[in-house]
Amino acid sequence: MHSPERTAARVALAGIVASAVLAALKIAIGLAANSVATISDGVESASDVVTSGLVYLGLRVAARPPDEDHPYGHGRFETLIALTVGVLLAGAGVGICVNSLQANQQTPALFAIWPLGLSIVTKSVLATVKMRAGRAARSASLTADAWNDAVDILSGSVALISVLLAVYGPENLRNADRYGAFLIGLIVIFVGFRVVWEAALQLMDTMPEPAQMEALRVEALRVPGALGVDKCYARKTGLRYHVDLHLEVDPNLSVLASHEIARAVKRHLKDRLDWVADVLVHVEPHPEHVTKS
Repeated sequence: MHSPERTAARVALAGIVASAVLAALKIAIGLAANSVATISDGVESASDVVTSGLVYLGLRVAARPPDEDHPYGHGRFETLIALTVGVLLAGAGVGICVNSLQANQQTPALFAIWPLGLSIVTKSVLATVKMRAGRAARSASLTADAWNDAVDILSGSVALISVLLAVYGPENLRNADRYGAFLIGLIVIFVGFRVVWEAALQLMDTMPEPAQMEALRVEALRVPGALGVDKCYARKTGLRYHVDLHLEVDPNLSVLASHEIARAVKRHLKDRLDWVADVLVHVEPHPEHVTKS
């Protein structure tokens, strides 16, 4: 059975191939059909080739085991890739907007809709597969790429409607193709900023969801000898979390016995919670067991 990380890398690689084919089709047919919206959607798909390539690279590097210089692993590289993807998306969106305003509008040919329809269907499948694989692997960059594909569905739909309006609409809608391209650019900019924001939260060591933190406390207390959890922190280092846990034990135990309980808690959390990469356990005396002098 393939690991979630390896599956995520293969999904990202498939996304590269699909985006490259769609970009070539949309740009070539858009040029032949004089459709600014189709060309803009093709440029957006071309940017997907770059972003999916970066995601694939990030997943490969993040999967490397810890070493002497990177004791927490290489997972943060994957988060940096997600940040880069967001910046590139925002930049591509700005370029699409500028190009749509500068283009000379001509009534597009109807055959411009065919690559757009193909793109909508293909990206619907890719977005679903990437989102599932990204969540399974806890990959911020692949999840960001899935949102990028979801935006491609929206941008492709906008381009499709714009072409149809420009072809069949009244005279005052002959610029719909160009306006559709501008709207596509705005959508891409919005998604880019959203991806940047989520990646920045991870780089700032934002805590996991409350349900995950509660799971850490509940599972830690299942270990015999664990009497309480005073403090619990977790930070994401790429695909998984590193946990700092302040564990309360009977203060009358020997150092060796307390240490064995701490080791048991660490093993239990890593075995039960697959999103936990490592646990640093700090042993403290349980207040109800402290002997009063």
